[in-house]
Amino acid sequence: MRTLNDLSFANQRAVIRVDFNVPINENGDVTDRTRIEAAKPTIDYIRAQGGSCVLLSHLGRPKGVDLSQSLQKIVASVTEVLETPIQFCPTTVGEDAEKKAQNLGPGEVLLMENLRFHPEETEGELSFSKQLAQLGTIYVNDAFGTAHRAHASTTIMAQFFNENKCFGALLEKEVLAIEKVMKTGVSPILAIIGGAKVSSKITIIESLLEKVDHLLIGGGMVYTFTKALGGSVGNSICEPEYCDYALTLIEKAKAKGVKIHLPVDVVAGDSFSNEANQKTFDVMEIPDGWEAMDAGPKSIQQFDELVLNCKTILWNGPLGVFEFPAFAKGTIAIGESIGQATKGGAFSLVGGGDSVAAVKQFGLASKMSYISTGGGAMLESLEGKSLPGIEALQD
Repeated sequence: MRTLNDLSFANQRAVIRVDFNVPINENGDVTDRTRIEAAKPTIDYIRAQGGSCVLLSHLGRPKGVDLSQSLQKIVASVTEVLETPIQFCPTTVGEDAEKKAQNLGPGEVLLMENLRFHPEETEGELSFSKQLAQLGTIYVNDAFGTAHRAHASTTIMAQFFNENKCFGALLEKEVLAIEKVMKTGVSPILAIIGGAKVSSKITIIESLLEKVDHLLIGGGMVYTFTKALGGSVGNSICEPEYCDYALTLIEKAKAKGVKIHLPVDVVAGDSFSNEANQKTFDVMEIPDGWEAMDAGPKSIQQFDELVLNCKTILWNGPLGVFEFPAFAKGTIAIGESIGQATKGGAFSLVGGGDSVAAVKQFGLASKMSYISTGGGAMLESLEGKSLPGIEALQD
């Protein structure tokens, strides 16, 4: 892994693929700067070395030029986070773009227009990649969130830099965090996998069975397992066509010595809303007219004991419908337990949109060892896939 420390940036122009795909409200304001803040250490390091920075990113999924998704909207936020003036280029490639990049002095920063205004970006088109490569003398990829895409800026342009390419600080941290779970994790290793559907997590679960000691299943997935085991699920979300698979998975886990943990009780509502009437039921005995929406008190206690006994913890997916405050207790409790285990020396990795949203919403982020910035990229890593953006840096 070639990192920032392996290259000299003095008087060099670093073209950095960042992930500034940030949420913007109707007033054009950035509502969450996490991804910009995550790129700051890499940019600061290069500037301190006397290099200049050309920043490449996408924003949204525009079909061609769409100024409502122009990166000009984020210039003020990037300026504030980096604490330095930012130049903006209204084009991404071509003569004007190259001229602006070449005119940068040491420590200066230039943000290029949205990469996805060009369809060649997502197509991974070679000549477009070569034009992007003209913008810098060193290529740095710091965008883990797009490392699973073989796009021009994330993968293809790397070939034009020979040895002058490296991992940014964020990308390096992301890769090492996943390795701490999947390759070098200290036992007992626990994976907490939540979410609505078993079908969307099959490849992750299969891959994790090779690595973990405990697998805790939460969220809507639970009720496919309980139905498969002969339980009544009432109106709870369920995929009956995956019941046979759930039973196969339980057998596979047993054969590999992996213990599967399901809730023993659940909090259910008589409608899918925060205002629903609530009752607690045994997980195998949810009556018709009731929909399980959170882990119950006995489950929360059992999960707490499990988490506190583990040394490596991966959390991907909430335990219930945490968007409704009335059904957020299980998700908050598991987060608190992971925070407690982390304080005691465990390594905890949180990834996947909903679990990251939950730790932020409930003020748990500072209690975790690492929070991943890449949803799809992290999921593909957990599935054991190699990511094109990372392979391109290792060629």
